[in-house]
Amino acid sequence: MLGRVVAAGLGWPEGPTVLPDGSIAFVEMYRSQVSVLRPGREVERLAHTGGGPNATVLGDDGCLYVTQNGGVDGPWQADQPMPASIQRIDPDGRVEVLFTDVAGRRLLAPNDLAFGPDGRLYFTDPGRYEPEHPPASGGIFAVDASGAGELIVETGPVYPNGIIVEPDGSVVWTESYTRRVTRRTPDGSCHQLVTWPEPENVPDGLKADMEGRLYVTTTGSGGVHVLEQDGRAAGFLATGGVPTNCVFQGSRLWVTDGGHSGTAVATQTGSLRVLDLDVTGAACPAGHLAPPIGQSGETGRWTGGEKR
Repeated sequence: MLGRVVAAGLGWPEGPTVLPDGSIAFVEMYRSQVSVLRPGREVERLAHTGGGPNATVLGDDGCLYVTQNGGVDGPWQADQPMPASIQRIDPDGRVEVLFTDVAGRRLLAPNDLAFGPDGRLYFTDPGRYEPEHPPASGGIFAVDASGAGELIVETGPVYPNGIIVEPDGSVVWTESYTRRVTRRTPDGSCHQLVTWPEPENVPDGLKADMEGRLYVTTTGSGGVHVLEQDGRAAGFLATGGVPTNCVFQGSRLWVTDGGHSGTAVATQTGSLRVLDLDVTGAACPAGHLAPPIGQSGETGRWTGGEKR
């Protein structure tokens, strides 16, 4: 088994991001918060988001952008529900809801997000995770700095999950229900890179290295699948646990581990793991969004930063 556990007792961690000072920020969905592991310190709460934060990404304005699913995950429900939305956390820990709909479409339950080389924020919106009763629709959206956005892919009931944007503008995402990884090229065409037949290979998050290889966490496999750009298998990194997402910090790969099935009763058994690899992660593009757009009127502000 590769890697080591650097933090434990977490409440379904996902969506890790490397901060400028080398700290690792990530969501703890079951605690309705974004947490941070700073060098030489214990995990601290960075901000209370309410609801169910699902992933984070760092903007070039120094703020964290967060997918907010509203506060429902299987049998778990948040004490303080929130509208499904994109939130922003400023460096002081203040949280605001940026928008709850895009191009006239109400968001269902945003999951993962990434900035593209064009500065736009891309995110998946699959709805609630209900494998036995898939929602009729899911989608992938892109929003620019002014707040103007569009639905770029109507995915249907496949549960689009993790997402990255490649240097040429191609968008790559995982599909949890179909166990696929799909790429949309700049000309608008979509190509399936891989479909795993094994039921344990439920893809969640993903990142890329400098050579364009993809690192895909699959929650039932106990590890990270490495794929060539064309989808061919290039390796498997055994981490143990229930890997949910990952992020590169140079040649280190940080992996969030839910600790149990996502459909189980919520527990605080998650962890943060780190793997030292002989490859370097791809640089993540950055961008920012305008102050709250007010498309649906719901905004809110909370303060955080206290140690757990």
